[in-house]
Amino acid sequence: MISVFTISREYGSGGSTFAKLLAEHCGYALIWREVINQAAKQIGAPDMALAMIDEFELFGLCPDDKTCQSYLAAVKKILLEFANEGKHIIVGRASHIVLKDVANIMRIRIIASRQTRINNVCKSKNVNPEAALAQIEQSDRYRSMYLERFYHVDWNDPSHFDLTINTDNISIDRAAWWVAQITKN
Repeated sequence: MISVFTISREYGSGGSTFAKLLAEHCGYALIWREVINQAAKQIGAPDMALAMIDEFELFGLCPDDKTCQSYLAAVKKILLEFANEGKHIIVGRASHIVLKDVANIMRIRIIASRQTRINNVCKSKNVNPEAALAQIEQSDRYRSMYLERFYHVDWNDPSHFDLTINTDNISIDRAAWWVAQITKN
């Protein structure tokens, strides 16, 4: 039985909504920003400062290497604790890499075509297509650089995932319901 799902998502693909719906369908706790706040507290850094850095996707600009490594170690420790507890949906934080050797975890990636992502960002952020595309490209660059810099992996390598869902052709709600059925077996 799957006790933990990790969700990696392309910005604008609907992955955040998918994670929320999957948590509801499974009755699992959704783990998101809590990881940042707990990790920041563990290393003695102001949790709001690290949360703001992460919110603006600037974590690659760590104040110093020691702080960065302390933060990553704290995140890993917390992710392992959540994985051991089970019944969690963990969004982002390279959880699919950090927890790759843990049993009973399904690593999911949510993707969509560029046009779907642009349309979704335009709608959710009330911006024009050019601004949406700029946000998407910035997010893709950040996520790719983050995984390369700190984990030495290619973000687009499909072998890091057990399941990839393209939200171009399947509704997010239907995908979440379908994946939730796995926990019942």
